[in-house]
Amino acid sequence: MGAGKTTIGSLVAEKLNRTFIDIDEVIEEEYGLSINEIFAEHGENKFREIEKQTIRSFCEQPLKVISLGGGAFTQPEVREICLANCMVVYVDISWEHWKERLDLLIDTRPVLRGKDLKEVEELFLQRKAAYQENHWTLTVDGKTAEEAADCLIDSLESMWTSH
Repeated sequence: MGAGKTTIGSLVAEKLNRTFIDIDEVIEEEYGLSINEIFAEHGENKFREIEKQTIRSFCEQPLKVISLGGGAFTQPEVREICLANCMVVYVDISWEHWKERLDLLIDTRPVLRGKDLKEVEELFLQRKAAYQENHWTLTVDGKTAEEAADCLIDSLESMWTSH
């Protein structure tokens, strides 16, 4: 959440000439509601079910760059689907760098509403633990989105050419 997945993912897709899919945007388009509105009107459990089905459908399609919402990968079934069908890249950011973005995130992330800084840090660390199951970690501390995208592409290209 707020690590730059969407920005970096769209840059990677553009550079690799692939289709970029932001799962939250797909859900908002399909339901005609913002994620905040879906949370408010239907609850987090309903949103997570919608999210899981949307992710499943896109993970079955080849040659896409997909950005999941920050809470999606905390669901064991979503992790299994992604790890089995996709190259999972964890966009890692330290708490110190991430909390600098908190003012930009608080209004657009329903799971942060009403939480104090300690509760937000606990959520951040909980999610970080789930994200450890991945194929590759991209650390973005101190990197621009462009630098992070180039680093990811360079790493992917070296993996592809070594096999």
